[in-house]
Amino acid sequence: MQFLLQVDKEKYAHTSDNELLNSYYKTHDSRWIGILLERYTLLLLGTCMKYLKNEEEAKDAVQQIFLKALTELKKYKVTYFKSWIYILTRNYCLMQLRNKNLVTENTDDILIAADEFNVEQFIQKEQTLTSLANAVEELKDEQKICIQLFYLQQNTYQQIAATTGFTLLQVKSFIQNGKRNLKLIMQNNMPTNS
Repeated sequence: MQFLLQVDKEKYAHTSDNELLNSYYKTHDSRWIGILLERYTLLLLGTCMKYLKNEEEAKDAVQQIFLKALTELKKYKVTYFKSWIYILTRNYCLMQLRNKNLVTENTDDILIAADEFNVEQFIQKEQTLTSLANAVEELKDEQKICIQLFYLQQNTYQQIAATTGFTLLQVKSFIQNGKRNLKLIMQNNMPTNS
């Protein structure tokens, strides 16, 4: 199954979100949504980590969001998938925090309805996050692993060294060089104003 997802991911890498959504709405084949969700797994995991502050809870949340997305997409047509899936993720996390009584302010005021959301502003932010996720994938394996463990999973240098087998000095070096390389990759990939 994982192999088939990888083949689909590569085959449809240049297919837009809207084209995949339209294929889903025409055929009702969940495979199209699977390809879309696979694209945004890193973004969703990062968002869940930001709110839930726990790796296992974040991974569980991503799975629940996938299921919720499949259910919701059957009910109505989505136009901007990126903004829609982000809002769905954010709202899910806020509800989890609310259920644990970890949010003291009125969560209902925080939850955003898709039609009230500033799509232009989100798309700009989303493009930056997508560019960052793509840039991370371009890093050398050692740098990528250390960056993900440090920033996404909030591990300490010592935890990363224990997990990866790298020395503490190597971990610090991979993170420092990874950050510098991310900045360079992001700068090189920015559209130029001609």
